[in-house]
Amino acid sequence: MQTTPKSMRLQIGLFGRTNVGKSSFLNMIAAQDVAVTSSIPGTTTDVVEKAMELLPLGPVMFLDTAGIDDKSELSEARIRKTNIALERAEVCVLITEAGIWSEFEDKIASEASVHKIPLIVIVNKADKMAVTGEFLEKVKEKTDKYIICSSVDLPNRQSYVMDFKQKLIEAVPEEVLRQPSLVGDLLSPGDIAVLVVPIDLQAPKGRLILPQVQAIRDALDNDAATLVVKEREYGSVLQSLKNPPGLVVCDSQVVLKMVADTPIEIPCTTFSILFARFKGDLCEEVKGALAIDSLSTGDKVLIAEACTHHAAEDDIGRVKIPRWLRQYCGEELQIDVCSGRDYPENLSQYKLIIHCGACMLTRREMLVRIQKAIQAGVAITNYGVAISFLQGVLQRVLSPFPAALETFNSEKTGHRNR
Repeated sequence: MQTTPKSMRLQIGLFGRTNVGKSSFLNMIAAQDVAVTSSIPGTTTDVVEKAMELLPLGPVMFLDTAGIDDKSELSEARIRKTNIALERAEVCVLITEAGIWSEFEDKIASEASVHKIPLIVIVNKADKMAVTGEFLEKVKEKTDKYIICSSVDLPNRQSYVMDFKQKLIEAVPEEVLRQPSLVGDLLSPGDIAVLVVPIDLQAPKGRLILPQVQAIRDALDNDAATLVVKEREYGSVLQSLKNPPGLVVCDSQVVLKMVADTPIEIPCTTFSILFARFKGDLCEEVKGALAIDSLSTGDKVLIAEACTHHAAEDDIGRVKIPRWLRQYCGEELQIDVCSGRDYPENLSQYKLIIHCGACMLTRREMLVRIQKAIQAGVAITNYGVAISFLQGVLQRVLSPFPAALETFNSEKTGHRNR
């Protein structure tokens, strides 16, 4: 379970005022010192991640955040990172202490409600102050899921942990616990999925990248087989198969060759388009790709990468996509790049956002980013959808996804009639 990717773990955010006992609570759950604890306010300076297996829920990721009432010199940066963690969290655990409910608790509870994040309140330090009925009424106004505990009460640790697990099970929506399929629902048992994987300068030495590995595993989990080939061998390997594959998936950078070599009756797509559906909203991202046709001189485009990596000489996001955009549009565009979990607050300055496949983000994080773009009136798409559009093959690689294909056809017709 410790090898489960971060993005596939249930994300549990721990929020609360400085020195309320967030890190101590995390240590109690983990039964080990995984977070720095101190009586000095503001000891947790950044979001501390702790991956563990929490049965029966499975792999989880705790996000231990800085105090929401931090007034130190670094408070603004800490609070910004805490807010980012709130967008990332699939469950919000708000830790307070007996007798104290302030504007800070109200703010976190309100944000959780706005973002539709399940809320669990931990009333900590119950060994120091009795919990009154009046205080509990305040808590119950925000949620019916709460625990009264003391994170340093070791004799009762097991009872607190069991209670917390039960509250998590009650709070987490079923769709969050039920991991969506990446590729398995597109295959029948016994089918073969052919994965076309280029081995170039950007390919990591000695291993496949995460989306490719996840596609292989998901196919196997759904009783299908996979055949991995490079783009140069794909055509001859396809001809050698006794039966046609159930699906062909390729890296977006070789989509033109893959489509040319694939008979029309065989469904095909790209890894990035699979992830547009898996992590985001494929139909919305198809609409975003069509917005490329409306770009004009001086328009700003944001290339958003979820991970931080050393850019290669011919980097897909920083070099190739900007080049293809300018070649297609014939216009001088202003292109910005952001990476990691830093996402610009002022999105309205952009005409289009082209996001990576988001393999390092949770589905919730990606959906929040999409929603922010929509609220700002900005079209958003992803690398694979955009590249396939720019190469003129988007309709073909949407063949496995009827709803997205219908969106493409209807939106394309609408664009022509404008």
